[in-house]
Amino acid sequence: MYPHTAVFLLCAALIICIAALCLCILYNNVQWQKLENILQDFQKQEYRSIMKQELLETRESKISALLRQILNTACFKEAHAIEEKDHVMELVSDLSHQLKTPLANIVMDMELLQNDSLTEEQRREFLLHTKSQADKMQWLMEDLLKASKLENGIIHFETKHTGIKQTIAAAVSSVYAQALAKQIDIITGEFTDFPLDHNPKWTAEALTNILENAIKYSPEKSRINILINRLDIYSEIMITDQGPGITPNEYNRIFKRFYRGHAAENQEGCGLGLYLAQLIAQCEKGYITVSSRPGQGSCFHIFLLNNKRLCKHKNTKRNIISSKVRIY
Repeated sequence: MYPHTAVFLLCAALIICIAALCLCILYNNVQWQKLENILQDFQKQEYRSIMKQELLETRESKISALLRQILNTACFKEAHAIEEKDHVMELVSDLSHQLKTPLANIVMDMELLQNDSLTEEQRREFLLHTKSQADKMQWLMEDLLKASKLENGIIHFETKHTGIKQTIAAAVSSVYAQALAKQIDIITGEFTDFPLDHNPKWTAEALTNILENAIKYSPEKSRINILINRLDIYSEIMITDQGPGITPNEYNRIFKRFYRGHAAENQEGCGLGLYLAQLIAQCEKGYITVSSRPGQGSCFHIFLLNNKRLCKHKNTKRNIISSKVRIY
């Protein structure tokens, strides 16, 4: 074989190998393209399936969430309706119980007044007693209506940053005649006034209720002291009497509606005064507590905010260390 023939055959074989390699590459590319197309079609179908499933799940989840929301709203409304019903039933029960005694007394007085043998003095006494029972019913209805409006937010009063001295003076002035009738000294006097966040009219009513309670249960010729305790967040008004005192298990009960302890059995009243006082204090973002020892009198602590805006930036824990201002 000639040398140039061998070279030619070698070149031809090389060309054939290159051509075969190119064909293989081209074939592989075509196959890969087909495979990619198949994969893309599969992915598209899978994506559609997944999207369809997700859409279905999304719809189901939205419907489920909506149903849960409707169910929760229905449960809340049902619970609220039951609570309102219980509240109304309790109110009606308490009211009927409180009205039963004065109504019975009025009926009895009217029957006795029909007796022709009564003297003018006796008739006058029965009429005065009837009026007192009617007044009691009126006070009860007014206080109960007031308490109900405060509980349900119907009465909404604004507090203002103003001095407490005039508010205390108004409360003391409103009970002066009652204290004088029992020769009870309410020790008040000059002190440096300072502003608190409160509503003067409503705060004076709360203080009046506590003072009336103190006068009612204090013995004749006793004394009621008022102290002011200036704290960090709150200021404390303390009203101390020399009455029979309150047992520890009654500390929370006395602020409940219509509650009357053992000491109240022989006293006029309906058990709404302290309840209203606590409601008013709470509406002003304050509160009332009591400390007492049986036989040694009681002290009511009325806490009112110094400044509502400043208290948002301070620790809400009460700082008991304070400067005391005594009212003489």
